[in-house]
This record gives sequence, C-alpha cells and structure tokens, in this order.
Amino acid sequence: MAIELKNLTKKQLAELAQRVASRSRELDVEELDKVRADVRAYARSKGYSIEQLFGGRGRKGKRGKVAPKFRNPADPAQTWSGRGKRPRWFNAALRKGKKEQDLLI
Repeated sequence: MAIELKNLTKKQLAELAQRVASRSRELDVEELDKVRADVRAYARSKGYSIEQLFGGRGRKGKRGKVAPKFRNPADPAQTWSGRGKRPRWFNAALRKGKKEQDLLI
C-alpha cells in the first residue's frame, strides 16, 4: 500500500502522522505484552514466579498519600502535607511573620 504524499494536504498529512504515531505506540505495547508473557512463561517453566525473581516490590519511588500537616489560616480548605514544593499560601504566610508551627493542623 503506497501513499502518494505529494497529493495530501497539510491537514491530511498531520492526520496521517498522528495515525502513524498511534499505531507505533500500539505495536510497542503489543510487543511489550508478548515479551512479558514470554518471561512469565519461562519463569514458570523453571518453577519460579516473577515475584520470586524480582521480589514483588512494585514500582520504585511511588509514595502513598500522606495526611495534611499544615492548613492555610485564611482558607482552611487549603492544606499541605509538608512534602514537595511549598504552596504559595504557605510562603506568603511565612513572609507575613507566621512560623511553621503556627500553620500546623
């Protein structure tokens, strides 16, 4: 199936490029699924499970939810767990002279 690119409009080319990228991603997923199935089958044939081989630890770096630690006194609906970048309201409260302990829940 040959496509004559010279006869396509810019819009048609963009659509084609999008379809090509989408199909390429689908093929990648299909190939990964096949490789995973092959690895599981090989491990099973040797008497092992994937969890035994790799520890069943799940994904590294993924953290669970944490309860909020700080609350915005001006808007109690705004909270912060203390993880990650400080929210603007937290920095603004510190600039106004509040202390971290004042913002604790």
